[in-house]
Amino acid sequence: MSEQPTPVQTAGSAASHVPASSVGSSPASPLPKEVAAALKRDGAGLVAAVVQQYDTNEVLMLGWMDDEALHRTMTTGRVTFYSRSRQEYWRKGDTSGHVQWVKSVAMDCDGDALLVRVDQVGAACHTGTRTCFDGRDLDAVAGQAG
Repeated sequence: MSEQPTPVQTAGSAASHVPASSVGSSPASPLPKEVAAALKRDGAGLVAAVVQQYDTNEVLMLGWMDDEALHRTMTTGRVTFYSRSRQEYWRKGDTSGHVQWVKSVAMDCDGDALLVRVDQVGAACHTGTRTCFDGRDLDAVAGQAG
């Protein structure tokens, strides 16, 4: 993840580097109430976001979002993640030009994962490969139905 972060400005403060959903006991979420209520976040206030190419169904990468990152993704047309290692927001493509244009966002049945369908420009992986899974196959026994 070589992208540079997009700082968060909150009312009366400098850039925030802590997920909004993990600060305090019950912060106001920027998400619609029904979405915020349905999301099941981890202990850090984050939810996994699987990113998929909208027209080929190719799985591109996995990122993490808090309420603010999801709100930005849903309202700007560009994908924003929360970096667990840098503890700051970053918008895919700001430095590399490898932009992810949002086509749709869905929540899974348990509310603990998101599917973000995008139109990916260039490589999705910071290593330069099309996906973060290219060339990284693990040996596994293949099963079959019936």
